[in-house]
Amino acid sequence: MKLLKFLLVLVFAILIFSGALMIPSQYNNGDDRKAGSAMGAEVVNDENMVKITASMWKYDPPHIEIKKGKLVILELTSLDRLHGFYIPEFDIRADVMPNKTIRVELMPEKIGNYPFLCDIFCGDGHGEMNGVIHVVD
Repeated sequence: MKLLKFLLVLVFAILIFSGALMIPSQYNNGDDRKAGSAMGAEVVNDENMVKITASMWKYDPPHIEIKKGKLVILELTSLDRLHGFYIPEFDIRADVMPNKTIRVELMPEKIGNYPFLCDIFCGDGHGEMNGVIHVVD
């Protein structure tokens, strides 16, 4: 009887432990790159990287100016909870999670103002969580 009880506790502990290891994988969007790594073969430098922080209920900075035809890496992090990042005109979407850096590439070909927004409900101020990318010549 003691052996059976011991085995049940052991199996239960293994199931809990293995499940805990799997939790972060539900949010990785298939992107296992670590913060600071290069995207593709191109080396990323500060000149073509824009850091964006998400928190309830804002993006910082809310207005971003980039040049037409220039590859830019948007480096996204959250300070508090899961947020979404969506730029409809460029069909770019990412989950932005606390304590994890997500990078997305953007190379705009047209001058204009392109709104971005949080597309995951994050509370009362969710509707106001947006910003604009200004593409200039």
